[in-house]
Amino acid sequence: MTVWVLTIVGLCALIAADFFIGGRKPHDVSLKEAGIWTTVWVVLAALFGVGLLFFGNAQASGEFFAGFITEKSLSVDNLFVFILIMAKFSVPSIYQQRVLMVGVLIALVLRGIFIAAGAAIIASFSWVFFIFGAFLIWTAWKLIQEARSDEEEEEWEENRLLKAVERRFPSTDKYHGTKLFIVENGKRLMTPMLIVMLAIGTTDILFALDSIPAIFGLTQDPYIVFTANAFALMGLRQLYFLLGGLLRKLVHLSYGLSVILGFIGVKLVLHALHESGVHVPEISIPVSLGVICAVLVVTTITSLMAAKKQEAQEREKAADGEPDGQPNANASANASAGDAHETDAERKADIDS
Repeated sequence: MTVWVLTIVGLCALIAADFFIGGRKPHDVSLKEAGIWTTVWVVLAALFGVGLLFFGNAQASGEFFAGFITEKSLSVDNLFVFILIMAKFSVPSIYQQRVLMVGVLIALVLRGIFIAAGAAIIASFSWVFFIFGAFLIWTAWKLIQEARSDEEEEEWEENRLLKAVERRFPSTDKYHGTKLFIVENGKRLMTPMLIVMLAIGTTDILFALDSIPAIFGLTQDPYIVFTANAFALMGLRQLYFLLGGLLRKLVHLSYGLSVILGFIGVKLVLHALHESGVHVPEISIPVSLGVICAVLVVTTITSLMAAKKQEAQEREKAADGEPDGQPNANASANASAGDAHETDAERKADIDS
């Protein structure tokens, strides 16, 4: 209990420092600022993992790093949805980091509840690993199908909880700085700022449905599960601004995540069989960490190569085409010549008559 309390107090202190130093005043986040804070959170996570190695053991440290990298990679995929939400509510750029900060805090609290429930279920029913494993394998297959489909990205739709909140509480469609409520004509109204914060936080529940079982496939220690999620989520705000347009270049990210989720799903099934007394090989944490890192590296390299190739093809197509306006100019010249010829013919006919 002492370790839990100290950890939560430490995380709250880091969050407060992040807010008062970089997020208190609304502003457009530069690439330099986003890069510095992203590095800070990654270094803090690395230090925490090394601390587990010294004050705990190599097993705990390896499980944390495997869980952190998995959660971080899954959170990058979630940024696509955050972009859709920001566009849906037309959030001004200077307020986006405040929205993400509060939304991520809401997500962290909700994930804490999920983690506690998951730990309690696992402690009571070991067969739940079969369900987790099967769900992850099914999610991996679904990701592959979505990646292979040529359909355009769908618009984000509000969940039922958000719709219920909007129905029960009157709101305004205009932003009033960072205010969550305003009083207008003696009536208390909810601003879009609060609505989009709730949208970011509650949408993360859907993300937790695959990320929480995935990390439980790497470790059954609730403390490691929670801290890995916390460090992965708290750097998400800066990662959103750092990656920006680069997200579109990670064209193979879904394939990489599907491989990771499928791998962890198989690991969970093997662990469940082992717990049931079946003699099957179990996948160790070093192997899991190596596979996850290798998949992410390969996915990133192939994604950037594919994006570069696509850009080169688009430039070649643009170079092969005629300059803009030239066909129209030739057509106009021909039309003008035709008109002049026709005019001369008519004039000659008039003279002859």
